[in-house]
Amino acid sequence: MTVLATNQDLDPARLRQAFGVFPSGVVAVAAEVGGRPLGLAASSFTSVSLDPPLVSINLAATSKTWPDLRAAPHLGVTVLADHHDVVCRQLAGPVDSRFDGVPLTTTPEGAVLVADGLAQFDCTIYREVEAGDHVLVLLELHAVAHVDHASTQTPLVFHRSGFGRVRPLHAAP
Repeated sequence: MTVLATNQDLDPARLRQAFGVFPSGVVAVAAEVGGRPLGLAASSFTSVSLDPPLVSINLAATSKTWPDLRAAPHLGVTVLADHHDVVCRQLAGPVDSRFDGVPLTTTPEGAVLVADGLAQFDCTIYREVEAGDHVLVLLELHAVAHVDHASTQTPLVFHRSGFGRVRPLHAAP
């Protein structure tokens, strides 16, 4: 590793490469809008607070999906498992085919959840914060479900612009 120099040229390509060395999980964010499921994938999901229960996602300010999705009364957030790589690619594709062949559950409030996710959250928007070329979305949790600790499922991981898997170091007690 080299010593950091001040006044570097922080061009987007260089930043993307540096940011890409940090692996992250991937979530599906979805709701029923206009009688059909609408959603997107986000690799910036973070737990924020236990009281009130909050999580966050970061979305590109240029997202064509977010303006419609944010109007939904409730949003579903699903932590994708390692077998959801195809689902994740679909969520980045054409809007009308993002959920083709994907088993879903829709809550009475309209939150859409992907089947077999490692964790599922029913949320509402708590606050949105403009942050450069993104919007930081804080979501308040209203319900949660997750897989048993003994499960052998692992999360889908986004790393260096590709998908990977986590290999647990040891089994949970």
